[in-house]
Amino acid sequence: MSKRDRAKKEKPFKRKWFYQCFGISKQAFYKRLKTLENKQMNDQKLITMVKDYRNKVGQRTGGIKLHKELKDEFEESGIKIGRDKFYCFLRLHNLLVPKLKNYITTTNSKHNFRKYKNLVKDQVPTRPEQLWVCDITYIKTENGHNYLAIVTDAYSRQIMGYKLADHMRTSLCMEALDMAIKNRRYPNLKLILHSDRGLQYCNPKYTMFAESNGMILSMTEQYDPYENAVAERINRILKYEYGLKQTIKNTAIAQKITKQAVYIYNNLRTHFSLELRKPAEVHLNPNIKHRSYRKNKVNLPELSI
Repeated sequence: MSKRDRAKKEKPFKRKWFYQCFGISKQAFYKRLKTLENKQMNDQKLITMVKDYRNKVGQRTGGIKLHKELKDEFEESGIKIGRDKFYCFLRLHNLLVPKLKNYITTTNSKHNFRKYKNLVKDQVPTRPEQLWVCDITYIKTENGHNYLAIVTDAYSRQIMGYKLADHMRTSLCMEALDMAIKNRRYPNLKLILHSDRGLQYCNPKYTMFAESNGMILSMTEQYDPYENAVAERINRILKYEYGLKQTIKNTAIAQKITKQAVYIYNNLRTHFSLELRKPAEVHLNPNIKHRSYRKNKVNLPELSI
């Protein structure tokens, strides 16, 4: 008998011995092997889906949002996975979003311009374009700091206007506000414009421009992280989720990144405060119960000013 024939005769015996060692039948062995292969394939599909979604919407998109947004895609791929199990999957594959360190904001409020009263303390908006919040953050470039002024609707969380430039003059904030005014969808309703007491926001050029467009001015009365929490939260999202935290080559590239980031933030990113809906969607369909950053808040009344 040749070596080849002897090997063929011994092979089934070796396989049978292998199955018996594990106390399982041949069918059970191959069934488990197939299950393991399917799991590995599904895990790789999940990893790809998560990475693709984060590349499109934001690298800091958390597990709950991912599960909600990708649920249909999971089902189309034949993957059944609950939210808790999905969270464990992210942990196992080091896909959880790492916590961020606290950051410091600075505002130059040492000036002699008029400082307006806080009209919105401990209150939350009940509709879009009832309350806008403003803030400025810095962006690093290889040529030095740039500055980004943002105007956000406090109800829908939609960024209504923004301006990025290599200076922090009052015109920076005025141009952001001008864009926001042009993007209004409810121009006949009363609107409060809330900001900190920074030099740019108290400058008469800015206040006169806002009031000439029918806005009622409101400002923080002391430093309280909750008083302008919406604006500061959005600054943080744009920086850490959409690449504005890194050092960018120049102002022109920073402006392009900012434009793309604002579009994704307004139209693709879901928010827990909006019941996992997008800002642009909520701005046009205002029928949600508003969530705030602080407990024991009351609805913001319509002003008759």
